[in-house]
Amino acid sequence: MLGHFATGVVAVTALAPGGRPHGLAVGSFTSVSLDPPLVAFCVGRTSTSWPHLRPADVLTVNVLAEHQRPVCDALAASGGDKFAGLDWTPSPAGNPVFDGALAWIDCSVEAEYPAGDHMIVVCRVHDLDVHAGGGPLVFFRGRYGALRP
Repeated sequence: MLGHFATGVVAVTALAPGGRPHGLAVGSFTSVSLDPPLVAFCVGRTSTSWPHLRPADVLTVNVLAEHQRPVCDALAASGGDKFAGLDWTPSPAGNPVFDGALAWIDCSVEAEYPAGDHMIVVCRVHDLDVHAGGGPLVFFRGRYGALRP
């Protein structure tokens, strides 16, 4: 039933100490508050990527564009160099912003709440900007698609 609810897809990124990029694909992202500016996303408790991202002072959320399914697939894969072949530039915080992402948000973890087999991660927004034009990458009924504006 919940597969009938279309969601946008984002990539959460950060640099580990030493400068190695880490990231994960997220299909549950939302704006929470304008004052203070807060966003949230959900991460599976069994995620092997989240432990690499969680210690970062600042995380970067990339709003993925319709043509960025390869970014989503790479970050959803288990093991290996998830950033091999992916082009990115640093956000003001220094984290990866993927070339072609619609927008980016630099934020820091404000709170985490256990929710079944996931964690709800609430983050305070520090900086954000539009990065590229186009339509969003959308996930609906088990498949990726696009929303035509």
